[in-house]
Amino acid sequence: MRNVEIYINGRVQGVGFRYRTMEKAKEYNVKGFVRNIADGSVYIQASGTNADIDQFIAWCHNGPRMAIVESVDIVETNDKQFTDFSIR
Repeated sequence: MRNVEIYINGRVQGVGFRYRTMEKAKEYNVKGFVRNIADGSVYIQASGTNADIDQFIAWCHNGPRMAIVESVDIVETNDKQFTDFSIR
């Protein structure tokens, strides 16, 4: 299992980013959570196979149709135990 923290900056709040992220996480069998940050960015903790995480990160670089993603920062983390994917 691969575990990552994903920090996404740009126009990513108010465009359905968290909801589409949850849909994509379920599609790619990724567990964890997504939440908005006060600075206008989106924060994700994600856990899954290397292939699933790679697909999920690739989607994060574009996000939903109305989003304008300026940067995506990935931090590899230690093992996290998630049973599903949620919006916090």
